[in-house]
Amino acid sequence: MDATATAAGSTDAATPFSTLIRVASHEQHTEAETSSFMSDLLGGKLPVDAYARYTEQLWFVYRALEEAARPLADDPVAGPFIRPELMRTAELERDLAHLRGADWRAAARPLPATEAYAARITACARDWPAGYVAHHYTRYLGDLSGGQIIRDKAERTWGFARKGDGVRFYVFEDIANPAAFKRGYRELLDRVNADDLEKQRIVDECKRAFDFNGALFRELGAEFPLSA
Repeated sequence: MDATATAAGSTDAATPFSTLIRVASHEQHTEAETSSFMSDLLGGKLPVDAYARYTEQLWFVYRALEEAARPLADDPVAGPFIRPELMRTAELERDLAHLRGADWRAAARPLPATEAYAARITACARDWPAGYVAHHYTRYLGDLSGGQIIRDKAERTWGFARKGDGVRFYVFEDIANPAAFKRGYRELLDRVNADDLEKQRIVDECKRAFDFNGALFRELGAEFPLSA
């Protein structure tokens, strides 16, 4: 970990920034992915209500991410990452209507961890666009990668139609080749308009984003404990 941090803060042009940011955040990423809540959810041990509650929390997070997108479209650092084909809020709303009914907004409430997470995204978007990039990366690249595993498990566990209502959040209809899109995204990271010190700050914010995810999963786990 220390070696990675040193590399990210150095002028080592041999290692692409996209590689540095991925390696440096690997530990936090693994902790989030292997949380008890996510393990139980993907293992089919939790009710569909747990999946709906998780989807609801994502709505608060993505609303913060995407409300900030338009003002950042011309920003020299964050602007290149703002891509309409990534936007997820509308799909989350469609999923929630399917999961909870047309009046789902009336009962929607963020967990404390979700509130903190969304507030941090909003603050970065307002005051530090490079920090916003860290949150953008951890969310959307994750959706295009591990998110597809969640979609498959959800379809199998709760009987959702393949890529249909209930899992539309994970379906990027306007991205024909996800692998190519992810390569292009990583190339944007490699060319990000930031010096070495700023890149290290982005790495640190990426770790922080995964910590927010971990806190969210812990609170969801407390809300949906497995029966003894």
